[in-house]
Amino acid sequence: MSFDKALFASKDHDWRTPDWLFDELDQRFRFDLDAAASDLNAKCSQFLTKEDDALEMRWWPGSRIFINPPYGRAVGKFVYKALQQARMGRLVVLITFARTDTSWWQDCVPHAAEVIFIRGRLRFNRGQGKSGAAPAPSAIIVFSSHVSGPPKITFMDQPHHRN
Repeated sequence: MSFDKALFASKDHDWRTPDWLFDELDQRFRFDLDAAASDLNAKCSQFLTKEDDALEMRWWPGSRIFINPPYGRAVGKFVYKALQQARMGRLVVLITFARTDTSWWQDCVPHAAEVIFIRGRLRFNRGQGKSGAAPAPSAIIVFSSHVSGPPKITFMDQPHHRN
């Protein structure tokens, strides 16, 4: 299966956030929970796995939450959950495709504090030295309980020499 087809397939979701991207976001937001992880791709010492069923539970303990949601049908559910958790006082930062045509984008992103568009196609890590460019543009959505007005729109360059 090609990288592009695998990314859209709902049975394989283990797309690891590039270290450079997480490190840059973590330096700014100081995450204490990764709400969509596995033992192989967790970015925080506290993390929720598929078995924990993050969509059904309250994201505690965690006040600064990072999410690289599964890139399948559940992505919208994670975005709605992120907005809900932000309204409960948490900071939630998630990375996803910039799918402005979806209902989850149109319903939730106007309530975000910030949207960071990543220039170029993000290269996801697949482990064992594998990586590949995403088939669509990516964005980082920042949800916070401290929102006043429309989201701040910014852009992020990615380093060319790292995956």
